Amino acid sequence: MTSLHPLIDDGLILGSDDHPGGTLYCKCASDPVEVTLSSNVAHNHACGCSKCWKPAGALFSVVAVIPRDNLAVTANESKLHVIDPKAAIQRHACSGCGVHMYGRIEVDHPFKGLDFVHPELGGEDAGWQEPQFAAFVSSIIEQGFDPAGMAEVRDRLHDVGLETYDCLSPPLMDLIAAYTAKKSGALK
Repeated sequence: MTSLHPLIDDGLILGSDDHPGGTLYCKCASDPVEVTLSSNVAHNHACGCSKCWKPAGALFSVVAVIPRDNLAVTANESKLHVIDPKAAIQRHACSGCGVHMYGRIEVDHPFKGLDFVHPELGGEDAGWQEPQFAAFVSSIIEQGFDPAGMAEVRDRLHDVGLETYDCLSPPLMDLIAAYTAKKSGALK
């Protein structure tokens, strides 16, 4: 059976609402990149897009957001490079192991001010918000997954308690729409 993601294959482990944050580490055996988060994450989700970093063999990444001011690179920042400078989310990856440590939006965008992170990189630091939904589920097909297996993938995600979307969750889509409406003047 194909792994959805190691954090969700055997069911979700609930996080703590008052989790204070912690340190994320790349996968390098020596001189790992360290990113320190000074709060819990939000909107944690399984993501099937082709851009997010995934553990080997997993169909999905697990990615969340945190306010930009709550993230600091605390060791080996010189190892980070931006994967695709033209992308809206500037994914900073370790040049040694390839792990994406954080994604930052520098352009005008509804999520500017939020950084994208992979809480699983916190190692033994339990308590991060558990995944809340699964996004861009159909995108795994674009990466070579057999479309005939999609019903099983969605069933497995539902079995662990994740609603599936082929975009973002409704609250996040509402934020994008509100941002766009304010920008156009349709909303004040």
